[in-house]
Order: sequence, then structure tokens, then C-alpha cells
Amino acid sequence: MTNADTSTDSPAGGNPPVAKLTLLTLTAMVVGSMVGAGVFSLPRRFAQETGVAGALIAWAIAGVGMLMLAFVFQTLAVRRPDLDAGVYAYAKAGFGEYLGFFSAFGYWASACVGNVTYWVLIMSTIGAIAPALGDGDTALAIVLSSAGLWAFFLLIRRGVKEATAINRIVTVAKLVPIIVFVILALVYFEPSVFADNFAGADYAGSLFNQVRGTMLATVFVFLGVEGASVYSRHAKRREDVGRATVLGFLSVFAIFASVTIVSYGILPMSEIAELRQPSMAGVLEAAVGTWGKVFVSVGLIVSVLGAYLAWTLMAAEVLFVAAKDKDMPRFLGRSVGDDVPAPALLMTTSLSQVVLVVTAFSDDAFNFALDLTSALSLIPFLLAAAFAVKIALPSQREKGAGRGTTRELVVACVATAYTAFLLFAAGLKFVLVSLIIYAPATFLFVKARREQNRRPFSPPEALLCAVSVVGAGIGIAALAAGWIEL
Repeated sequence: MTNADTSTDSPAGGNPPVAKLTLLTLTAMVVGSMVGAGVFSLPRRFAQETGVAGALIAWAIAGVGMLMLAFVFQTLAVRRPDLDAGVYAYAKAGFGEYLGFFSAFGYWASACVGNVTYWVLIMSTIGAIAPALGDGDTALAIVLSSAGLWAFFLLIRRGVKEATAINRIVTVAKLVPIIVFVILALVYFEPSVFADNFAGADYAGSLFNQVRGTMLATVFVFLGVEGASVYSRHAKRREDVGRATVLGFLSVFAIFASVTIVSYGILPMSEIAELRQPSMAGVLEAAVGTWGKVFVSVGLIVSVLGAYLAWTLMAAEVLFVAAKDKDMPRFLGRSVGDDVPAPALLMTTSLSQVVLVVTAFSDDAFNFALDLTSALSLIPFLLAAAFAVKIALPSQREKGAGRGTTRELVVACVATAYTAFLLFAAGLKFVLVSLIIYAPATFLFVKARREQNRRPFSPPEALLCAVSVVGAGIGIAALAAGWIEL
């Protein structure tokens, strides 16, 4: 199998050809988008909330839940091959145009906010030797991050095939320092330190609260499991979409869990919780010395840049396909050159730029952006899982989908329950802040409807819109009153 396929399809109407991607390339897209900033921050994020016992339970829940989601995307890719752009398309097919729009916008917004965490973490990493960059939120850090944003815009603007080729190379390069970290941590592992960390420090609270506190962190590192589904219109073979999803998930789950657990055998939990991000560098420094910190820091920069590339591609793709389906304004459905959705790419980079500037006003820019990214992605995931339940029910027969099996129904129900639990774990704070972002986006939906001379809302859609607006109003009031802090 070759790494790339030069064959293309020529859609009717003279549109640019659609680049075709192999199983290996699609899997690299999944791994590339999953392995990013999150894994390098795991030791501190977990140590702030839980000990070894809670971490093991959290990873067990997250592993089963996300595996069920991976199976959901695999099943939907095979049973509904007519649906492109995965998460967005499944929500629309299952629950109507407005919720489909919500899913597309929420997924896109989560990608844009997540991209900002990458630049903040890069600048924070360099800030260890260049104090002017601080924790990645100083004026100089924002200027340099902005330059990086637009440099990547120009790179992707040159063509999708060039960007995915770079992603394959970076995906391999980023895994090396993470695997080396796990091996070295095992070599320097202290069983007595691990045992002291097992139940968690005094500040961690009950086991239930420990597990709940880690849930958004696990969501963030697993974002990207749906990557092949989002990019499905480019697949050489449709069945490769589902295979790439499961292969990508299984290839990184063990690494993520290992990075977390082995760290508890190097330093006391309370010390890990106080490490500067990227905390993985601090853990390795404690084990092997300064060179370990430098090694991880270099690996982080390579990893994060690769993840940023993959997520920017996916975010623009979602807007592009939504516009093609007439659920976003038509200008976002234009492409140029080698199948590059230039207006969607420009809008994606612009929102990331705005959020990057906002981080200067946050007390903890990285963690807040990380949790908000996770919260924004939960509604699209929940709707996709619920759609899988719908088409698996014996009483349902979706067009072109056939009848669902009992296994598919069980998997879809578990995935739906898992994402619903994640919304509960996120807490009211992030749900309200998410609605603040969701509600104004309705103007894009109204614009798209008016371009088609259609009524903006049906009665159920109007009710959903009202709920989102009310929720956004409550969120704004909570921010103004100081009940919610950025």
C-alpha cells in the first residue's frame, strides 16, 4: 500500500478534483489529530484531581466510552456512506437541519479553541528559557502565536495533499518522544512513590469527585477519534474510514494511559500538580535531569504543530461541507486550487486569532481553553451517538442503512450514555459558556436559510433556538456577576 494516492474524482460542475486518501493516510490523520497538546499536559491535569486509583478508573471509563464512539463512527461510515463530514452530517440526518447546524458549528468552534491551546502551550514551553513569553499569554507570545497561525494558513492554502503529506511525517516524529518518556519513566519508576499516590492526596476529595474531575481532560486528548469520518469525502475506499477510526484510537489509547500512570511513580502527586506545563517535561526532568525536559519540549513542539495542521484541515472541512449542504452561507462552500476550502480556512484561522487574543485576559488560558474545547465537542458527539441508536432500532429503517444489529444498538447506547455523562461531568459552567458561543452562531443559520428563500425555523427549531438563547443569557449574566470565572 502506498502512503498517498494521486487519483482524484472530478465532480460535476467544474469543481476542483477531490484528493483521495488511503487507509494509512486516514489513520495518520486520526493519530495526528489525537496526539497533540493534551498528552503532554496529562500528568499535571490528572495530579490536580486524582491519584492512581481514580486515574485507572477514569481511563477505564474513557477507554470504553471512546472505543464505543469509535465503533459508532465505524458503523455509520459503512451503513451511511452517503453522508460526508461525519459528525455534522450524522446530526443533520438524524435530527434535522438546525441541530445539524449546531453540530457543525460546535465541532468547528471546538477545533478553533483547541488550536489556540496548541500555541499557548508552545509559547509556555519556550517561555521556560525565554521569560518574556511567560505562560504563553504575554503580548510577545500572542504576537508570535499569531504569526504561526497565519503561516499555517498559507501552507494549507497551497493544497490539501501537501498538508496531509506533512502530517504523515509529523505523526511519526511526534510519537517518538512520548514512547521514550514512557520507557524512561518505567526505568526510573519508584514503587514506594507510586504506592503513596495510589489513593490520592488530601485535596483530591472522594473517589467519585476525583474521577469526575478528570473527565474533560480525557475528552480533550481523545478529540480527533472522529478525524477520518470528518474527512470521509477524500477516502479512496469508504470502508477505510471506519478502519482508520478504530486503528487510530487503539494505537494511542495505551500511550495516553501509560503517560499518566507512570508519572505517579516518579514524583509525589502534589508535586506533579504544581509542575509548569508541559508537565510531562517536568516529570522526565525529575527522573533523568535537564536533558529530559529539553527532549520532551522539542517533541512537544513537533507534536503540537502536527496536531494544529490536522485540526485546521478538519475544521475547515466541516464548514465547507455544511455550506455545500446549504446549512452554512454559500461563500463558505467555495474551494480553490487543489480542493482547498479557502473561505472556510480563512474563517477558521480568524476565529482562532480572536480566541488567542482573548486568552490574554484569562487567569489560566491553557486549562480554560482545553476544558471549553472538550465541552463544545460534546453536543456533536452526543448527536452522532444518538443517531447511531436511531438507525440501529428494530423499528427504524433509514434509507440505504438496512436494519441494525443488536451489537450496533448496544454500542450506540453505551456511547450515548457516555457522552451524556460527560456533559454532567463538564458541569454547568462550561455548558453555559458553550451556549454563549453557540447562540450567536444562529445568525449564520438564518443567513443560509434566507439565501434559499426558506423560513428560518420550524416550530421545534424555534424552541431549540429559544432555549439556546436563554442559556446564553444566563451564561452572560453569570459571567457579569462573577459566578463564572475565565
